[in-house]
Amino acid sequence: MAKKIHYIFALMLLALLTVACSSEKAIRKGDQYAAVLEYHEAAKEYKKAYSKIPSKERKKRAEVAWKLGECYRKSNNSARAAGAYQNAVRYGHADSTALLYLAGAQLENGDYKASQKSYQAFLEKAPDNRMARIGLQSAMQSAEWKKNPNRYIVKKSRELNGQRSDYCPMFVGDDTTMVISTSTRKEATGDGLSSVTGQKYADLFLTKLDEKGKWQKSEKIESDVNSEFEDGACAFTPDGKVMYFTRCVTDDHYPRFAGIYKSNRSDAAWGKPEQVVISKDTLSSYAHPAVSPDGNWLYFTSDMAGGYGGLDIWRFYIGSSRAMEGIIENVGPMINTEGDEQFPTFGPKGELFFSSDGYPGMGGLDIMCGTQLNDTLWNVTNMGAPLNSSGDDFGMTFAAGLYRGFFSSNRGDARGWDHIYSFYLPETVHMLRGWIYEKDGYELPEGVIYMIGDDGTNTSFGVMKDGSYSVRVTPGVKYVLLGTCKGYLNAMQELATDSVEANREYQRDFALPSITRPVLIDNIYYEYDKATLTAESTASLDELVKLLNLNPNVTIELSSHCDFRGTDSYNQRLSQARAESVVEYLIDNGIEKERLTAVGYGEGKPKEVTKKMTETYTFLKEGDILSEEFINALEDEQQIETCHQLNRRTEFQVLRTTYKLYE
Repeated sequence: MAKKIHYIFALMLLALLTVACSSEKAIRKGDQYAAVLEYHEAAKEYKKAYSKIPSKERKKRAEVAWKLGECYRKSNNSARAAGAYQNAVRYGHADSTALLYLAGAQLENGDYKASQKSYQAFLEKAPDNRMARIGLQSAMQSAEWKKNPNRYIVKKSRELNGQRSDYCPMFVGDDTTMVISTSTRKEATGDGLSSVTGQKYADLFLTKLDEKGKWQKSEKIESDVNSEFEDGACAFTPDGKVMYFTRCVTDDHYPRFAGIYKSNRSDAAWGKPEQVVISKDTLSSYAHPAVSPDGNWLYFTSDMAGGYGGLDIWRFYIGSSRAMEGIIENVGPMINTEGDEQFPTFGPKGELFFSSDGYPGMGGLDIMCGTQLNDTLWNVTNMGAPLNSSGDDFGMTFAAGLYRGFFSSNRGDARGWDHIYSFYLPETVHMLRGWIYEKDGYELPEGVIYMIGDDGTNTSFGVMKDGSYSVRVTPGVKYVLLGTCKGYLNAMQELATDSVEANREYQRDFALPSITRPVLIDNIYYEYDKATLTAESTASLDELVKLLNLNPNVTIELSSHCDFRGTDSYNQRLSQARAESVVEYLIDNGIEKERLTAVGYGEGKPKEVTKKMTETYTFLKEGDILSEEFINALEDEQQIETCHQLNRRTEFQVLRTTYKLYE
């Protein structure tokens, strides 16, 4: 019996030793792959090792989970990275960075609440960590960004995407009928699979726009720009004759370093590429080229010494000036952060677009826009949703002069594969609408509006049959508009449009006083039993001053009217005094007295009801004269009082339209 027990114990010990040796072997192989940046193969070994380590070996499990998380993070698989880092934290990994990277992976997965919790836990250990503070801010803001997207319209491109990863689309210079993008689809050169991504090595593919405006099927470029290695992330000179692209040469024994290559186009063919020697530093990577709008600078991403974080954006002079030859510059800390800045490109107005994980964002790489204010000062803004997502968003290209094009993202792909999306910014529309109508009357379909703007606008247009008009206006412009119609005085309106990139509607109406009929002046009030104007009257009288200044050849009669209460002589004196008060106000405000005649009619000219008035006062009919006899015939006290109020009024009537016209 004892021998049997010893035998079983020996078998168990041997099994444990075998498992331990097996896991150690897998860890060593994983380390070897990771050392040369072959993360896909390394992850396979670490995963194998993790499954063989007993759960009681917490320290060892934590270490392997950490290594597995690093492989997934560096190969852009945030879903698996989150699980691996979670295990590293659960088993008490000594490096608290596992908690930081867990928070980042959760953010990329759109798990904002969990990400906030992880960032807060990490900040308790490292309260001064800038990247963690930015990450926490991102986790707190992302939901709001997603809830309030900007005006960009984003759609996954069916034509430019294949069955694998497709990314970094780029228009060929100013030619918007051709796009060259990077793809790992099955048509890519060679049969080998990348030990970094597990997909085929990427190649450059060309997509053309046909005569009907539809994108054709992508075809691999049959040229030496494609090789058995990783080729992609290209850029072009403005004329489209020179292509710069990234090539990453694989070596089983050394780390992978990316380089930038150059190819010249002859007719439709791309020539043999040559490596662009940017620096003597052969232990740094140079990738993601972008040519400045003037063609003088090659912008790129590099981890070379002298940067501000992991990957920085630099620029290298490629212009014709010999004095500038060989100059390399970091674009500076206004763009570059402690994180990674990658995939530079240029917008329609020369903006520097790039992707970064070093600014508050929605997760992973976010697309940023840098506007240069002077030689050293930049204004950087996050492009927000829907251009950005919780995943990696990068590699924009713009159609020449337009906020329209393509970009790439791994949003919504659990494998971390990238896909190409189209985007466009709907044109901002600012519309001015309104009506021309007779003051106290109806629409004037014969009306004409004259419009002058400080941007050089000088135009005129007629109104619709219903007196309405609509015209498109430009943001950030000041306009003066003149409403006119034969038989009516002119009226002016001003408009200052907003300087915002958002749709806006404005309304300006024109109430034109008749030349042939009396015109009521609204809201004219006097002190009781006096001719003294009250303060409430000044607004309407100031508008009358503007009207007279706008129509300088007009003379008018200012008339005041009373109701039938009081004696005839009293009403006559009071109305004359009140008319003179109005004239005096107008003269005091710059109107020539020769243009003004004050007449008090007392109760001698009762109000005649117009068709427009019957819409408000339904008990009246068009043509009714609100005489004393008419009012006394009414039985309703409220109607009686209304008629008295209508009779108490101040009006003006145009007398001449030729004042000083022929002087």
